[in-house]
Amino acid sequence: MKSNPCWWGITALVCSLVLPLPLPVRAEKPPLVIGIAGPHSGDLAPYGIPTKEAVEMLAAELNAKGGLLGRPVQLLVLDDQCKPEIAANVASAMVSKGAQVVIGHICSGAAKAALGIYREAKVVAISPSATNPALTQGGDYPHFYRTIAPDDKQGQMAAGFAMTRLGAKKIAVIHDKGDYGKGFADAAKAAMEKGGEAQVVLYEGITPGAMDYSAVIQKVRHAGADAVIYGGYHPEASKLVAQMKKKRIDIPFVGPDGLMGSGLLAIAGANAEGVYATGPMDVSKYPLNQQVRAGYVKKYGREPGMFFDQGVAAWQALIAAIQRAGDTNAAALEKALKGNLVETSVGRIKFDARGDAEGVGFAVYQVRGGRFVEVK
Repeated sequence: MKSNPCWWGITALVCSLVLPLPLPVRAEKPPLVIGIAGPHSGDLAPYGIPTKEAVEMLAAELNAKGGLLGRPVQLLVLDDQCKPEIAANVASAMVSKGAQVVIGHICSGAAKAALGIYREAKVVAISPSATNPALTQGGDYPHFYRTIAPDDKQGQMAAGFAMTRLGAKKIAVIHDKGDYGKGFADAAKAAMEKGGEAQVVLYEGITPGAMDYSAVIQKVRHAGADAVIYGGYHPEASKLVAQMKKKRIDIPFVGPDGLMGSGLLAIAGANAEGVYATGPMDVSKYPLNQQVRAGYVKKYGREPGMFFDQGVAAWQALIAAIQRAGDTNAAALEKALKGNLVETSVGRIKFDARGDAEGVGFAVYQVRGGRFVEVK
């Protein structure tokens, strides 16, 4: 076997100069991990999927432009089905898998179950739709923000509309016993008791998922109610309005934004006609809204669903804050979120000291011709 001439004497020195040396490997910056938490399956998936799809679209666009802070954005998408017990596990998984910020959760009960975990980990979360007032007003979750107005405002609007526009004098208040539904119902009840223009003749909780609500409907009849205000989501509302129609209780039915979207229309069908719901005000006039909505329709081939606008706004506010702060540290993000206005799909907003968005509000809608139309 021949010897390698580079192994000996002066030849080895020469060979070391002329043989190719390995080039240094450029270390890529680790991705910036953003969590997306909400219902992506189950009855309430229509409320979570629009935000999920919007963020996936916007993240791809951001990465095509070079990412954020010189780092690629990686999404961690987890399904909580709007169930508190699952949401707590989702939040733990978010933290353990390295999510630096989270967009979500969608439902108030799920958010409440998750936010204590994010608080301990100092992870900022922005929700497009968790409206329970205590989530911001209670002071327990300093790293929580939302791009939608809280339920106390929504409940007051529903009560005011029922009393003044509908002329209701005896109102039955029904709720699903959850953080979201009961919070809305309590706010409406308090507004009526304070105003004194109408009497709350029934205040009743129902069990979500039950097939028959005839007992509570009979109570509505016996109480002589001339309107119903319901706090909860569309699956139960669909059954209530259908069974009311069957029993020929023809009185206005008013609910929160948990009734809006395709779910009520698909399940209740013709029985949904005439139902009222409070929901986020129309923001289609804003250029950023029009731009993102057009991109969504082009990508997915359909109009986006409920809380899409607020989900986009949560992404836009979060990305602007990270860019301004130069970090995902909770303290740095707090200064960026609360101290600066940002243009979003729901208009120009900033967050108050509690984490509520300034510049957002609600309107009243009614199902007419199989779709929700704003009541002017």
